[in-house]
Amino acid sequence: MRLSTRIACLIIALPPLAIVLWLFFLPFLSSAHLSLLRDDQWSLRNYHLVWRLYKFDVLYTLWIAFVSLAAVLGVAVFLCGYLRLYSHRAVEFLFKIPLFIPFVVVGHAMRVLLAPKGTLNAVLSQVGLVNINDPPSIAFGWIGIAVSLIWKNLALAVLLVLGAYRSVDETFLEAARNFGASGFRQIKDILLPMSKASLAVASAFMFTSMLASFSVPLMIGSGEPPQMVMIDVYYRINYQMDYGTANALGVVSYLLAMGVAAYYLKTISQK
Repeated sequence: MRLSTRIACLIIALPPLAIVLWLFFLPFLSSAHLSLLRDDQWSLRNYHLVWRLYKFDVLYTLWIAFVSLAAVLGVAVFLCGYLRLYSHRAVEFLFKIPLFIPFVVVGHAMRVLLAPKGTLNAVLSQVGLVNINDPPSIAFGWIGIAVSLIWKNLALAVLLVLGAYRSVDETFLEAARNFGASGFRQIKDILLPMSKASLAVASAFMFTSMLASFSVPLMIGSGEPPQMVMIDVYYRINYQMDYGTANALGVVSYLLAMGVAAYYLKTISQK
């Protein structure tokens, strides 16, 4: 590559690199610096406090993110396979609607829908499936948070996975049909293996988004331990003015997200 071409590539890459540096790298360094200060002295006490008070919250956050991601991918893989094979535009449009709904609206809607005497239990009580005087509660716990995150992220999964499925040449599917493959076998043996890289990218995007969830856990969560990490950061800053521990929690979240980002970059480079 000639020197002029290298310089031109560098100039083109500078704006996005500057954005990454300004919005991610510098805030991370600042957060890491503040997390190592306690009473204006260098110390690991903030991380000790995170380990003592919030280790189960970190595991709780990872649990919800993994369960939600597994559910989203499980639904998206077969739903998008159906849409790829049979092309149902109305169904595709309905599943993409959550893309345009803010997280805070999702949290409020799910709070109304899944509350003990919310819309879902009210409807089920009309057909005798639920006793409205002693209704089950899906909201205000990890299941309510997971359901909300699944519904919100399913739209992104459909967008990414369906795009990957549509990039698979039709001749592969025709060959499978000629050998008598059912729709399920076409999805399992043709579409899914040929879209693994795109599924990995979608998984990385959704998992990091779930780790950083704030509005939905704040509105759907029980308000008692365990909590998702972003809720802990919020309470630590706004109610205890403890920026050191809040930044330590932020660094832990950064490291979790960076692990997923490294997997994403490895997948992209192999592709």
